[in-house]
Amino acid sequence: MSKDTAAIVFHDASVSLAGRTIWSRGNFEIPTGSVSAIVGTNGAGKTTMMKVELGLIPLKTGTVKVLGADAGTHNNRIGYVPQNYAGDIDSNLTAGQSVLLGLNGTRFGIHPITSKQRERAYQAMEFTGMADKVDVPLSELSGGMRQRVAIAQALVGKPDLLMLDEPLANLDLASQRETVHVLARLNREFGMTIQVVAHDLNMLLPILNGAVYLLDGHPHYARMNEVLDADLLTHLYGTTVQVVTTPQGDMFVTPTPDEPQDTTPDTHSPAEAARFHNHVHDDLRRDNTSDSSGRNGTGSSIQ
Repeated sequence: MSKDTAAIVFHDASVSLAGRTIWSRGNFEIPTGSVSAIVGTNGAGKTTMMKVELGLIPLKTGTVKVLGADAGTHNNRIGYVPQNYAGDIDSNLTAGQSVLLGLNGTRFGIHPITSKQRERAYQAMEFTGMADKVDVPLSELSGGMRQRVAIAQALVGKPDLLMLDEPLANLDLASQRETVHVLARLNREFGMTIQVVAHDLNMLLPILNGAVYLLDGHPHYARMNEVLDADLLTHLYGTTVQVVTTPQGDMFVTPTPDEPQDTTPDTHSPAEAARFHNHVHDDLRRDNTSDSSGRNGTGSSIQ
């Protein structure tokens, strides 16, 4: 897919569950070859959005196109890492066996594993730094190692789009850095489009081009220089947030220290939210396709 073509396109999209609207009026494009996050408070509908993009949850209104077709059509070109990966599979499986599920896990019955499939699994594990753990049971691996096995399983099918739900949750700092390093290499070396559901942006900031943020029940996409705004993030999370820049030019997001305990959580009216984004249906005409990082990845799969 050309980098000039959006990887994900929302048009007037809304979704409801059990009769309750989760979010609505989604109008945005996520560029091919970008690394983006989905951010918002608990219950805002972040995981729901990713499942909509996978065609697992139907829309109430509008359309969502993924890799040029209706959501769910090209899932064979998408690698997906769920938040509870380790809980979804048998921990007695070896790391290598679990990666092979990315090739044959949807088939019923017993199927022979070809040498080509084993080689693809090994390449994916080698890329994520897990090749030496191929015969180790998942139950014996650390959380960070299991996360990299999960990414290898998603990569073994050579996807164009990699989607990860809270990949850094419950990992220590070193494991978070290792996971982010793998994602950075995938984007830099293969031009892979990556989308991550995230609570904390800080570890991901060096690789993010933009973010979908769920504000007042409406999803919006913006480049990171627009998202990293203290006022917007304060509205988004309902508590005072600072965006700090170090002398070296690095940025990080942090709550304001010494906030009085009796401070009323920030709330935002539609008029206030409108200062950040205009709720109109011609948002798709906005140019959200530029890659602020200037990366030049040309491929879209592991060779």
